[in-house]
Amino acid sequence: MSALFNFQSLLSVILLMICTCAYLRSLFPSIIDRNKTGLLGIFWKLARIGERKSPYVAFACVIMAASLLFWT
Repeated sequence: MSALFNFQSLLSVILLMICTCAYLRSLFPSIIDRNKTGLLGIFWKLARIGERKSPYVAFACVIMAASLLFWT
């Protein structure tokens, strides 16, 4: 089943995208900051969410990991 039709998989993909974009922005800020608008602006927005809401994103990652390990 694809991630579009399974809500738990969709949340996992979104959390992974947020964490990946924030990590890549910490390594290569010019690549992410170059594209603030348009289709590639989604990655800039995800990186900003990962930076500004990092305690909440980390908590969501821990909850998602626990749910995948123990309830799947």
